[in-house]
Amino acid sequence: MVEDVPYLARGVQKRTTESSTLISSSAYLNEPRLREWVATAFLRRSGKDLPTSFDTHRLYPILFDILPLDRIEELFTQERKRWPELDRWFSKGFSSTFTIKDLLGYPPGSLGHVFGTYLADNNFEIDIVPRFEPKSQFEYYSLRSGQTHDLEHILCGGGFDILGELVPYYARLSNVPRFLDPELVGYINAGQLLGSLRVLARTGLHYQQSFPTALTAIRHGMDVGEQSGPFFMAKYEDVFHMSVSEAREALDIRGAVALDSREASLVWPEYR
Repeated sequence: MVEDVPYLARGVQKRTTESSTLISSSAYLNEPRLREWVATAFLRRSGKDLPTSFDTHRLYPILFDILPLDRIEELFTQERKRWPELDRWFSKGFSSTFTIKDLLGYPPGSLGHVFGTYLADNNFEIDIVPRFEPKSQFEYYSLRSGQTHDLEHILCGGGFDILGELVPYYARLSNVPRFLDPELVGYINAGQLLGSLRVLARTGLHYQQSFPTALTAIRHGMDVGEQSGPFFMAKYEDVFHMSVSEAREALDIRGAVALDSREASLVWPEYR
């Protein structure tokens, strides 16, 4: 009798398959490396033995093996025909080549100098991923996303700490869907989605005292993404000489509010 089935269990259909391995209609669920990644990245505690940044180092090669790269190219090509600004961005194919020395040559208080000082003070490198020659539209989009990520921290208002990461994550997650085809966005935002949710899950599970700050960071990022122009195509070199507020105005980045999430992030042991 239907009445004897728990409400939330109604509608379940038992299915069988001739496959001898785990299989579903989801390419993500079918990939054992991604299943392991999600379980580990979402559920583990923070520790100095395995930096959180290593999560993304492992994630993106897996996604590139899963995602339908030919379909992504088709969708980017369609979007370029629909949107001249996107077509010009791809046609120019601009790639950043600046150095920390170049950045520190800009006036104190300028975007370039602020960024350069951060990199120099922390002995960081400019490129999250080593520079390469993109051979496809998706590779170019991915290259530029990596090159501009830290600048999006500054201009979107997110600190350079683990909870500050949620600001540029959710700025992208709420900005890109406003301008590109939903199917395409589902593919190119997969890394942003999984990367952001791992931070949220681990904060909520293990560091609940910092969870309100995590939610605030998400809200701040979404405010920027929903109010701003398509900053994923921004050329930051043109505004390095400007103050942060002037650069935001020039690039049509709206709604940014500086969020101090340092103390909340120190609850994560690897940041102490």
